[in-house]
Amino acid sequence: MADPGALDLLTLQQSLRRIAHATEVHSRRIDRELGLTLPQLSVLSCVRDLGGTVTSRAIAAAAYLSPPTVVGILDKLAAKGMVVRERSDRDRRIVHVRLTDAGAQALARIPVPAGEAFRMAFLALDPAARARITEAFHCVAQMMEASVPQGPFPPGRADAGAPAPLG
Repeated sequence: MADPGALDLLTLQQSLRRIAHATEVHSRRIDRELGLTLPQLSVLSCVRDLGGTVTSRAIAAAAYLSPPTVVGILDKLAAKGMVVRERSDRDRRIVHVRLTDAGAQALARIPVPAGEAFRMAFLALDPAARARITEAFHCVAQMMEASVPQGPFPPGRADAGAPAPLG
């Protein structure tokens, strides 16, 4: 008899692959319609949600991206006129980011993440079911983050384990 835990793990891995595929399809749609990648959209949303002017470090924490990745994404968003960056008057090392009208307009046009059908189906669930799903995904995310290698890179690979630049 097969280990039931192994079967559960296989089922979970298949579900994660299906979610990754659906996310990729959604990402391509957003890129085609708005000219934005999902990481760019995430950073743009964080700038809006954090309000006013924010630092790239705060955006990185809110978006679960590394600060250098956020800086690269902000470069691209600034080139598209969706954000502006300004040095702090009090500390020239600090750069504040704020959303432009073009950035706000792009966010107003974004399709519902995972699609309208998903949104409607999720919201149709009773609150307890939504809470269980949300908690389960939170736990899966924590387990996956815990499995990401940390610490020194293997010899000869200065970039091993580092997040790939997105955006």
